[in-house]
Amino acid sequence: MRVFVAGATGAIGRPLMTALLTSGHEPIAMTRSAERADALSARGIEACVCDAYDAPGLTRAIAEARPDQVVHLLTDLPHAFNMRRFEQETASTGRLRRVGTANLIAAATAAGVERIIAESIAFTYAPVGDWVKSEDAPLALEALPSAADPVADLERQVQAVGGIVLRYGWLYGPGTAYTRDGSWAHALHRRQLPIIGQGAGVFSFVHVEDAASATVAALEHRGPAVYNVVDDEPAPLREWVPAFAQAIGAPKPWHAPVWLGRLAAGRLAVEMLGGLRGASNERIKRELGWQPRYASWREGFQTGLG
Repeated sequence: MRVFVAGATGAIGRPLMTALLTSGHEPIAMTRSAERADALSARGIEACVCDAYDAPGLTRAIAEARPDQVVHLLTDLPHAFNMRRFEQETASTGRLRRVGTANLIAAATAAGVERIIAESIAFTYAPVGDWVKSEDAPLALEALPSAADPVADLERQVQAVGGIVLRYGWLYGPGTAYTRDGSWAHALHRRQLPIIGQGAGVFSFVHVEDAASATVAALEHRGPAVYNVVDDEPAPLREWVPAFAQAIGAPKPWHAPVWLGRLAAGRLAVEMLGGLRGASNERIKRELGWQPRYASWREGFQTGLG
């Protein structure tokens, strides 16, 4: 199967290239960088240089690639978040989720591509009720509109053309913020990541290689559909942060009262991290037969950080 991947040099895109080749598929990698395109070509991967906002160029690129499917992994996130600037720092990816998605779908449709798979996120569920959510749970459109609104827009667009939405959990492993030299590791080494209040916010992680394998599994199925791509063990911040610190040799995190957290990181950070909901992988395991290599972040932090 010929698979056109937009965002092929991102955190998921890099292991996805390997997974597609290993599975006998033919990836076509789209990147904005000529240098990265040359590096992909040197690996024997067909590559093209294009920008998701260049609608005519994108239409030409997909038509020339003649793919069977399109995988949309486009994001534009900073290497490290400043939670006080959350809205500004997520705005570029929000635009990609709205406009870039529309351009990709239009180009794929014009080329006669029947199916599209798109990256979404599994951590914008509304902070109410159960701490672990299925795909049918509402998104945080009121509590966190700057992040949830573009996600909802992307998902509506993709499902309207019968596509598959993959809500990836918090990515860890090589090329992510959760690695031995990533932004979270630097914050822990500098003792800048305390556990605020009860540390109740629930995270659902997924290793980047598992995210890639789930994407390959989705190629064989028809939509419309939405799947959480997460490991088997959602965990509150108070559990995983000490484990991550231990895995990277950082000092044990300290605890801070809520009022101090608001002063240091801002109200949004405290409310978001304190009310974050995790996600269930029951549906993707049942319907796609997917199993993560790292069933728990506990194992993954020890052996898969890179």
